[in-house]
Amino acid sequence: MAYYTDLTLNDRAALHSNARSPTASSPRLAYLLSVYPAVSHTFFLREIIALRARGFQIHTASVNPPDRSFSQLPQEEQQEAAATFYLKPPRDTSRLRTASAWLSRLLSILAALLAHPAVALRGLRAVAAMPRASVAWSLRLAYLAEALLLGRWMRRHSLHHLHVHFGGPVSSVALLAARAWQIPWSLTLHGPGEFHNETPTWLREKILSATRIFAISHFTRSQILRIAPEAEKKTVILRLGVHPDLLAQPLPHPGDPARPLEILCTGRLVSAKGQRILLQAFAALTSRNPLRLVFIGDGPDQPALQSLAASLGLAAQVEWTGALDHASTLARVARADLFVLASFAEGLPVALMEAMALGVPCVSTFIAGIPELIENGKNGLLVPASDHAALAAAIQRLIDDPSLRQRLAERARQTVAEEYNLERNLDPLADHLRDLCALSSHRLAHHA
Repeated sequence: MAYYTDLTLNDRAALHSNARSPTASSPRLAYLLSVYPAVSHTFFLREIIALRARGFQIHTASVNPPDRSFSQLPQEEQQEAAATFYLKPPRDTSRLRTASAWLSRLLSILAALLAHPAVALRGLRAVAAMPRASVAWSLRLAYLAEALLLGRWMRRHSLHHLHVHFGGPVSSVALLAARAWQIPWSLTLHGPGEFHNETPTWLREKILSATRIFAISHFTRSQILRIAPEAEKKTVILRLGVHPDLLAQPLPHPGDPARPLEILCTGRLVSAKGQRILLQAFAALTSRNPLRLVFIGDGPDQPALQSLAASLGLAAQVEWTGALDHASTLARVARADLFVLASFAEGLPVALMEAMALGVPCVSTFIAGIPELIENGKNGLLVPASDHAALAAAIQRLIDDPSLRQRLAERARQTVAEEYNLERNLDPLADHLRDLCALSSHRLAHHA
């Protein structure tokens, strides 16, 4: 099956035949994402679907095509991909179709330049105004080209507001679209990666430009106010969360004592996730305990991590599943005895929330927003990041004390149910976006 740009009108209608019927008063907005759908960012999908269920007309745009071929996407994600506008053409199409898609985008950019010279001029001024210690001019102009496509698409669909997640290149496109097309927009920041390169990514300019900033944790909000203290009044904390269906599942039964205890870690295989530290801690534990370690995810560090596991004599005890879809990941997490995230850099990981909701005892690190989710010794264990000895000691403590594992798991599930229920946490986001859409519609009507 092809992507949205290759579908007939009948195909598109069939894909959306079960969608909630929009009304004239429905808030209309665009969601711009870097990669959509994405196996590592399922919360985007859950958020968008939940907002549509609350009466929003949300149109999705993505800078990049999905991270898997269309045939590999679950049906729900196939429907999302089919209805998403991609600034860059999908990869799993024929050369002729890809060339045609690039030509179509080039013609759209030229049409925008010819039909809206004032828009193009505002965009060029915005590009020139960015800090000198920033990205190269070639990349700035590429962002501007994508911004012209985005704004033209939004205007064709009469979308009143733009919302974006993350402060990297995807929001650079959004910032230029907002300034060129005079589009009101809002931004959700996660951290901490967004705060590591704040000047090259124009983060201060984005924070000041956006109508409202949503922070997923107090840590995230603190970094926003460090960069732009004058944004305090428009920056609000809105927690992420897990679908309440996870909380409805029964707690897992105690594992079979005859099999090795299973430790599981999910996430991209990159240095920031601390998987090397976890392997070193695991090596210190295997002489005392029958254990198995499972990594779910893929990434550039996989060869080096597999080499380290082999050098530590762990090759037979470590499983590398690669990236799994969300349902398969949750099924594996629910079977695990312990969930460990040894990260050096995180915002507030949904992966931890999901493991806690499924009743799996968690061990993680004292970084960023994680201590806002896990209270050490109460609903999980935390250790200093990069300390493999402390990590091994925390894991050993849980291995030795099944009753502690049970107490932590029960308290963790209670924490998620009370503070990180996605359905409940999306209500204030819906209220904010409803207000922003109404304000945007008023401004557009005033300028018409």
